[in-house]
Amino acid sequence: MTGAHLTNNLADLPCIVDALRAGGVVLLPTDTVLGLAALPNMQAGVDRLYALKDRPRAKALPIMVATSAQLADLGVILTPAIEQALASPFVPGALTIAAEIDPQICPDWLAGRREIAFRIPDAPLLLEILRQVGPLLVTSANRAGHPTPANATAVLEQLMAAPDLVVEGPAGADVVSTLINCTQSPAVIERLGAISHAQLAEYLEVWHG
Repeated sequence: MTGAHLTNNLADLPCIVDALRAGGVVLLPTDTVLGLAALPNMQAGVDRLYALKDRPRAKALPIMVATSAQLADLGVILTPAIEQALASPFVPGALTIAAEIDPQICPDWLAGRREIAFRIPDAPLLLEILRQVGPLLVTSANRAGHPTPANATAVLEQLMAAPDLVVEGPAGADVVSTLINCTQSPAVIERLGAISHAQLAEYLEVWHG
């Protein structure tokens, strides 16, 4: 299925799920920029994802989940700051949360990690994929150090090679998610994106580091 193109439609969900479960990398729209997704327990797919982006292996990839219930399987330690963030109007949405994880609970593919960055997207097809396959590694669809293109054609021109499957469709926004670090108290804004500091401050105790 390498290089196959599908539409951003629930009718194509089985093909997308099959590609991910086979260890493939899928280019697909998210509610922020276009993303590249792979199952974290499929090492071939993870390796390919890093290679496509030419991304240093030392830089961990963010994780997407469908619901806060999936966080328990990742070993996420739910602090008051994280619970506050999850209850905000930015979840689901363009808010990425850095959290500590319990090494006694986390899955094997997170072995050696002390924290992760996760997000619950506000994108119907992506959420359904996450419900069916579980947590995914999803990162912006760009070559490391380059801006993320607005369409799949431009992404394919920039990446080191073609992903295994391309889901056509526009990105939900032209900016990445906002990242807050909830391993500290109060939470620290580590990257401003689709959600501004002022918007966050209405609902969360945060400061801009």
